[in-house]
Amino acid sequence: MKNIVIIGGSKGIGNAILLQQLENNMVYNISRNAPEITHANLKHFSVDVLQDALPEIEAIDTLIYCPGSINLKPIGSLTIEDFRNDFEINVIGAVKSIQKYLPVLKKGTNPSIILFSTVAAKLGMPFHASIATAKAGVEGLVKSLGAELASVVRINAIAPTITETSLSANILRNDRMKENMIERHPMKGYLKPEEVANLANFLISENAKSISGQVFEMDYGIVTFKI
Repeated sequence: MKNIVIIGGSKGIGNAILLQQLENNMVYNISRNAPEITHANLKHFSVDVLQDALPEIEAIDTLIYCPGSINLKPIGSLTIEDFRNDFEINVIGAVKSIQKYLPVLKKGTNPSIILFSTVAAKLGMPFHASIATAKAGVEGLVKSLGAELASVVRINAIAPTITETSLSANILRNDRMKENMIERHPMKGYLKPEEVANLANFLISENAKSISGQVFEMDYGIVTFKI
């Protein structure tokens, strides 16, 4: 049984990961709101990661940082505060979590960290300046820490395309918008949270013990293919 800390496991991709891990692992969820589930293997801490002190946890094998943002505006409408907020949520929160739990994580079994980027960090997309900038910072963090911690802790990132969560509800708010999003992707689809959770499950497993410092695009072909 692993000890898995999930930052932001109450909804979206984080919740899908949490639900997959509960049966076989001890899961510590850290978020402002509690997940809509109770389980003997789940312990929740109501914490604002950016504002509050993170709880003490004695044993950790895996740290997964899920908070993100979708802040889509033309560059002329983005404020410096927008850039600052996106960077705080996506990068500073991850750094704070890693710094807090790394000493304990180093003592874990096959210890690993997972962060989240976006396809917009590689694919130039209008109105994504703030979030793409923040997620590029996440990818740089993964590469740097992958090298720094190479013999101790693995760290990887998942870069999903649009995923059907509450965060993207406005982008997928009706059937026509969903159909348009499907058509934009060469493989004719977009992500469900459970698909992303499946990759996370692999990356924290013994089967991925040779993999670190990587950013895995789950893109339904939108970055890789031009068809």
